[in-house]
Amino acid sequence: MRGWSKRPEYGAVGERVAAPAVFRKEPLDSAIKNKSIIDQRISGNACMPGTSLAKIIALVAISIAGVSMTLHAGAAPQTNTAPPDLSGGQAAWYHFGPEIGPVPGFPGPGPVHDDPAYHHVNNTEDGQASYRIADLSDPNLTDWAKGIMKKDNDEVLHGKPAYLAHQSCTPAGVPDFDMVRGARPIYFVQTPKEVLMIWAGDMQVRHIYLNVPHSRNPKPSWYGESVGHYEGKSLVIDTVGGNTRTFVDEYRTPHSDKLHVQERWTVLDDGRTLNISMVVDDPAAFKQPWAGTTNFRRRQGPMIEISCAENPTHFEHYDFHIPVANKADF
Repeated sequence: MRGWSKRPEYGAVGERVAAPAVFRKEPLDSAIKNKSIIDQRISGNACMPGTSLAKIIALVAISIAGVSMTLHAGAAPQTNTAPPDLSGGQAAWYHFGPEIGPVPGFPGPGPVHDDPAYHHVNNTEDGQASYRIADLSDPNLTDWAKGIMKKDNDEVLHGKPAYLAHQSCTPAGVPDFDMVRGARPIYFVQTPKEVLMIWAGDMQVRHIYLNVPHSRNPKPSWYGESVGHYEGKSLVIDTVGGNTRTFVDEYRTPHSDKLHVQERWTVLDDGRTLNISMVVDDPAAFKQPWAGTTNFRRRQGPMIEISCAENPTHFEHYDFHIPVANKADF
């Protein structure tokens, strides 16, 4: 476990070319017929007449492991659909494979990746473990994002511990919650009106409210406002309203309060695998929406409470700034 590093702050948000405000839901064959529209959106030439971003429509068609998916804004209620079993039998979902990779068949950009000169070495590989250094030649990053990430890269390369939410005892936010969970699993609690996702590393909790629309003006929060619904073997989630105290990913990619994340958590392999596919859009950080995917594997086991900031057994941790009362409450 590496030491704690305070999450850096970043300043004014820049601008970018037209971004989508709506992901229209269509069957896969219809989306394929409209691939030219997708290509125009990715190239930045799909702006319709007028200045309203609500007039800019992007069609996203993705195929993963034979499962076709279309991500879209909103969370329309789904009736007469048995939800996938994400929580039965003390199901514990452990991350495996690449932390986050590109989505096969998606015509747009993929996630941020390593700088070729600084390959990331994780704790399970031979050699000295290292922090992630982002490839700033990524053409999808805006100048605003690149400027913040270059400063951060330079500091890490000069020896400063990199900020990572899951080892700094702070909420990861969305979509970073989906990406790197180390040796700790995610548990689900499913009710008719709400799904809870609990990361066992330090009991971080996401709330997904089912079959309801977004609030008119969500109050910014660590995990934003997530609404969702079931579609067959998938839990489809739409998240907005995240605060700007988190990063998009483990490369410490910044984001603005316009961050919009759409996820599809799909049960595969007779319930043994949970695939996550996401589309991430933020007009401040990315020139175009990007898509990524990762996987979790089901195991069985009870949830065990794990402390983080208050952990008395890991003395190599730095100061996690646990709140301390300066005077008595009574």
